[in-house]
Amino acid sequence: QVQLVESGGGVVQAGGSLRLSCAASGQNPGNYALGWFRQAPGKEREFVAAISWTGANTYYADSLRGRFGISRDKSKHTVSLQMDSLKPEDTAVYYCTADIGVAKTASMWSYWGQGTQVTVSS
Repeated sequence: QVQLVESGGGVVQAGGSLRLSCAASGQNPGNYALGWFRQAPGKEREFVAAISWTGANTYYADSLRGRFGISRDKSKHTVSLQMDSLKPEDTAVYYCTADIGVAKTASMWSYWGQGTQVTVSS
């Protein structure tokens, strides 16, 4: 079992930046890949980014590559999502997730945080 707690959401103007963090705890959280998904009202949960358990490999949604960056601190069992040049369409609830492997499908991930709201105003 892994528990995940996100932080860092908020309201930002278009063009601004936010940094989300997620703290993982429980049984061997360092052995899990960590990822971020987001869900806007009326839309399906979509993949944002993920990082392997070693931190050596990162994965991004093609549409977000270059604006978003994922990183992890294995000593603190945290994962961060740096979001730059934010757009109103980035508004969503952002969820941290963990599993043994990486997938771009939400149903393939076993553990989820409660989510943090990101609102980008125009």
